[in-house]
Amino acid sequence: MDINDVFGQETTQQKEEVYKAPSISPFDFINAIHSTKQELIVDDWSEKQYNPYIVNKGLSFGADTAIFANEMNSRPHLDKKLQFSFLINTIRPVKRYNKWIKAEKVDALENVKTYYGYSTNKALEAVSVLSDYQLQQIKEKIQKGGL
Repeated sequence: MDINDVFGQETTQQKEEVYKAPSISPFDFINAIHSTKQELIVDDWSEKQYNPYIVNKGLSFGADTAIFANEMNSRPHLDKKLQFSFLINTIRPVKRYNKWIKAEKVDALENVKTYYGYSTNKALEAVSVLSDYQLQQIKEKIQKGGL
């Protein structure tokens, strides 16, 4: 029996505060490779944060970094730290503004998918075959009322 139990006082237990480090995004790694040259992989935790596929994809959009990204794609068996060290030490430090390539958005695609019940691939083929007049008719037929 504790003295605090006798007097009805609660004991205060000190809780250990656990520090949770913020995750390192693939864009941080790309920025380190491109310009800052900061060594981000310092332990096992930071090595787990490194995603070679995304980093190599981000590097492949630059004309001067695509070759190095291809080299790392051809050697996926290498450790993540080794891949990052190769990239950070071989690519010149220049601020690069490479655009990420995104899928084209076809406006009539959803209309054709709804009208015919096609999958995305079949609807893409159908959109390339249909004329503008036919696509307009499909749009008018599936249009629902309202604002």
